[in-house]
Amino acid sequence: MTSREQLLATTFVDLADTLVADFDVIDFLHLLATRSVELLDADAAGIMLADDAGLHVMASSTEEARLLELYELQNDEGPCLDCYRTGRPVVRTDARTMRTKWPVFTQRLRELGFRSAHALPMRLRGDTIGALNLFRSAPGHLSESALAIGQAMADVATVGLLQERAIAASERLAIQLQDALTSRVQLEQAKGVLAQRTGLPMDQAFQLMRDYARGRGKRLGDVAAHIIAGSVDSDLLRDAPRPKPPRTRPNER
Repeated sequence: MTSREQLLATTFVDLADTLVADFDVIDFLHLLATRSVELLDADAAGIMLADDAGLHVMASSTEEARLLELYELQNDEGPCLDCYRTGRPVVRTDARTMRTKWPVFTQRLRELGFRSAHALPMRLRGDTIGALNLFRSAPGHLSESALAIGQAMADVATVGLLQERAIAASERLAIQLQDALTSRVQLEQAKGVLAQRTGLPMDQAFQLMRDYARGRGKRLGDVAAHIIAGSVDSDLLRDAPRPKPPRTRPNER
């Protein structure tokens, strides 16, 4: 096995290894950018990922690549944007075609010493989460084998990122569920305390607590915590309706 084949094998293992406690997404994406340069005959690489607010520059192998990607976002043109929007690879190597397609970006590309640009989607099935930009200082396009390897690297990285996101989302959901359960226990305790203090039935005590929290823009859990701690707001007790006396039967008079 040649040194390049060894590096390629190691890269795929590294890109698939996201199930670690100290996973660092920035370091992970920087690895993808630098290995892309080493393995794909590119001179620089950059990565953009998307969230609900849009695309963001996340990693780059050189400062020039970072500037180019920022320039794409600022001017809303360039290979990475087209790649992300279509979910398909974008290859532009002809100077005239590039100037027609991305006039502002192409000028900046040449000013920074590059002559061609490629972008590969970071996707899983129909879900595109970003794009891998590849820049070359020489004219011409990457070979078909290089593009295939680059796309495979981007795909493996995407699977790793989505897997990490799913695990993180699952952990957040578990935390939220635990918080909700804790809050529910706290609410039940506060309801009992308030019912005892006011003489109201439990359901009316809860409604009083809920109306108080809503009317003052407070979290119900915070109000419950204050009630349990004994620091009940005097306004809350003042708002409490007077409990109705129990009905008596005629023979009980």
